[in-house]
Amino acid sequence: QERLVESGGGSVQPGGSLKLTCAGSGFTAFPRCLAWFRQTSEKEREGVASAYFDGYTYYGDSVKGRSSISRDNANKFLYLEMSSLKPEDTGTYYCAADNRLGCSLALLAARRNDMDYWGNGILVTVSS
Repeated sequence: QERLVESGGGSVQPGGSLKLTCAGSGFTAFPRCLAWFRQTSEKEREGVASAYFDGYTYYGDSVKGRSSISRDNANKFLYLEMSSLKPEDTGTYYCAADNRLGCSLALLAARRNDMDYWGNGILVTVSS
């Protein structure tokens, strides 16, 4: 059974950094599109960043310039590094994967409730 499990969340002060890890298991091959979403009580679930199998990466406007997504296809890991964290970055972060073509942020928006695979999410709290 294919599974995605997030780790690395927690509390961090504004301006700080964190690294999230998503560990995949049960996949014969990591899906084409791997992505991080986040969700808060104020906003719909939104795509944060994504990594396509061909090496292309995509970032949401709110995290561009201070985030880096990467994937380890051989070992089935997905990472998200974030710096200069803001209170607005607080939320539950989800690792997700999809076998369909494409992985842009626009596609993530269309698939925000329809990705093939989801982790259970991990909480990130940015506060003083």
